[in-house]
Amino acid sequence: MLTGGCAAQGTGVAGVSTKAPPTAAVASPSVTATIPQPTPQPQAAADKQDPVRVPPPKLSKYSYVFPVKGCRVTYQRKLLVLPKTTIWAAKGCAFVAPIGGVVDEVNAQNKWRPSVDSGPTREGRFVTIVGDDGVRYLGGHLDEITEGIRPGVRVRAGQTLGTVGNSGNARDTAPNLYFAISWKTGPKYWWVRRGMVNPWNYLDAWLNGNPTLSPREETLALRARLGETPRCTVQCSARKAPKPEPSPPPEDETVTQWWPPPP
Repeated sequence: MLTGGCAAQGTGVAGVSTKAPPTAAVASPSVTATIPQPTPQPQAAADKQDPVRVPPPKLSKYSYVFPVKGCRVTYQRKLLVLPKTTIWAAKGCAFVAPIGGVVDEVNAQNKWRPSVDSGPTREGRFVTIVGDDGVRYLGGHLDEITEGIRPGVRVRAGQTLGTVGNSGNARDTAPNLYFAISWKTGPKYWWVRRGMVNPWNYLDAWLNGNPTLSPREETLALRARLGETPRCTVQCSARKAPKPEPSPPPEDETVTQWWPPPP
């Protein structure tokens, strides 16, 4: 029996388990030193890449240019009296066709008189074209009309039509371009020519954003709603005819002065 009892026990020393004792976890020593960060190396020139330039989306099949070329400009972005804008620029700056098209009207004479303020003459010297998009564009208050610009002449986008000035009822203002968008009508419907569509969003796009933003859709929709020859509603009446000016005094009552005085 003693022998059987010994055989049933484990083979280790009496009173000692044959299983391995659990091993206590040893904590890692804490790090107190500051670990230096790697110094960033300058990027090689070959690794530098220019930003990818994404062209603006093509919004129409037409391409436009800003109507004043080669000069610093500012212009109004709000409705004042008529749906048009005043583009302020130096006298002599080029007024150019905003799109290819055909010259529609040309007024090379400054017929406006403040005593009458006739509506058809308020823009002074002006040129209108009907663009390939079917829209009419007006540039007014011009100082000069470019030689060869006459009704029926074909022009390309960016071609000079005249120069910025202050003819018409802008004679007491700084030089500027009266710029208006409308549709083709007969000459007697001058109020349509003076502007029917707010132009500044298109000017913004042509100058800084997208040259394919077209006023065609807005213009044709407005013409369909108002009719081709809507009645005049703003600045329609001229002033009454002025009184006749007095005759000049006789020559013996006039005084002529020269400055500086002649030697």
